[in-house]
Amino acid sequence: MDFREYQEQALKTDQVPSKTGKGITVPLLGLVGEAGELLIQYKKYLRDGEAHKLFPERVAEELGDLLWYIANVSSKFDLDLAEIAEGNLQKCRARWGWKDSVTGVYIFDSDFPEHERLPRQFEVEIMEVSENGSVKMKAFINGEKIGDDLTDNSYSSDGYRFHDIFHFSYAAVLGWSPVIRSNLKCNNVKRKRKSNPAIDEVEDGGRAIAIEEGLSALVFSYAKDHQFLEGVDTLDYQLLKTIKNMTSHLEVSQCSFGDWEKAILSGYEVWRQVEKNRGGMVISNLDERSIIYQDFEILS
Repeated sequence: MDFREYQEQALKTDQVPSKTGKGITVPLLGLVGEAGELLIQYKKYLRDGEAHKLFPERVAEELGDLLWYIANVSSKFDLDLAEIAEGNLQKCRARWGWKDSVTGVYIFDSDFPEHERLPRQFEVEIMEVSENGSVKMKAFINGEKIGDDLTDNSYSSDGYRFHDIFHFSYAAVLGWSPVIRSNLKCNNVKRKRKSNPAIDEVEDGGRAIAIEEGLSALVFSYAKDHQFLEGVDTLDYQLLKTIKNMTSHLEVSQCSFGDWEKAILSGYEVWRQVEKNRGGMVISNLDERSIIYQDFEILS
């Protein structure tokens, strides 16, 4: 029996078929009640152990009752239980599927000329310097300075001056970073996709850059409250949902919750090492969807 057939059959046994008033209240209260009954069975199992011999049967019964009420609530709101189940699986796969699968990097610029593409591999030398009483971060590729000198822009030193690492991680893991496109150059020209005016304006323009910078600040605030994600392997779902909503109109919307989680965690793994050592080499590889850190001492 599939979900759709079950929903149709369950509806035939509904004793309060109205879609208003008690017809809605009863199944909603039923969900709460049956969830409580399930907890009671588990309480008995914790108390009595194997002596609670009917535990599997009771759990199955309570789960069946929960399923009936879920189907009934779905019917009352004119929803298809089969579609709900499939939508939930898609959500779970998007959120967790990356942990058990290997996927290719998102290539959003494969149809563009070489000078308009993000480089598939690049190494960035990051240095911390003190100038005029201010601590700044400088970044170089092949000895050529990229981007602006960055400070924490804060009353206290919190390491935000190294936040370009997050953009490098977005580029490496997601294949997306309008900030990096603007900062990296090929033949002294920014890697923006000028050959397509619409893409250049929407995907590589000022608004997209502002969104990416906003995301970096948003995640940094979250990370700061969670020990800069040290020892963390799962991010808050609401944070990831906010990120997806903010980028829903951009090409990066193709990336899943899991893709963003990997990009953020990978970026902070490198950021923590750069912040600790006050610099180092950051190696981004779009083909391998990776970003790694190497200490200057190791390189020398």
